[in-house]
Amino acid sequence: MKKIALVFTIVFAAFITLDAAAQKDPKAKEVLDGMSQKYQSMKGFTASFDYTYSDIAGTGDRQSGEIAVKGNQYRLKLPDQEIFNDGKTVWTFIETSTYKEVTINDVSQMEGELTPSNIYKMYEKGYDYKLLADKSYQGKTANVVELEAEKSNAPFQKVKLMIDKNTKDLLGWEMFDDQGGTFAYAFKNLKADPNIPDSHFVFDTKKHAGVEVIDLR
Repeated sequence: MKKIALVFTIVFAAFITLDAAAQKDPKAKEVLDGMSQKYQSMKGFTASFDYTYSDIAGTGDRQSGEIAVKGNQYRLKLPDQEIFNDGKTVWTFIETSTYKEVTINDVSQMEGELTPSNIYKMYEKGYDYKLLADKSYQGKTANVVELEAEKSNAPFQKVKLMIDKNTKDLLGWEMFDDQGGTFAYAFKNLKADPNIPDSHFVFDTKKHAGVEVIDLR
């Protein structure tokens, strides 16, 4: 379960080795820019997603979740875990049958991390990209853009984005680590919603009696 949230909050920092053969395909950039501009112009949106993870041995995990994004705020809901980010503070709430706890951090402590509110801009730094052949994805024709890390020690060496060729919607993506693991996400039920109240991105301890609070600020 923790792997799912970690993919959304993994640090893209401390890169060392430059790839001299790096290239940025202008056709891929055009597709990426169109997708990024669309999501930023929405101001806010909600969606559900399916997540699968498989390792080099073929074993894996499958889960579903929900996200809401508004500007630099987001709320990510997973089984047994929920992350709230109001742009200043991040609350990670875990609830099982035996305990409830929430860990609190400042957003500044998480700078450089990949989150639901910046995944649409991840290509702007640390990656080269190229446009691959179109494919059918979720019954739609998708542009496939492959991102490749510029540095050899990046947590994910390769990422593939599936972008609706007609609407510029990000339909899904796959992330490949250097251990043979593949993380795949597929968006569903995407809806623009610029009127999500700011309170939706704040964890309210009063609504969770008995929760243990771990404040790391």
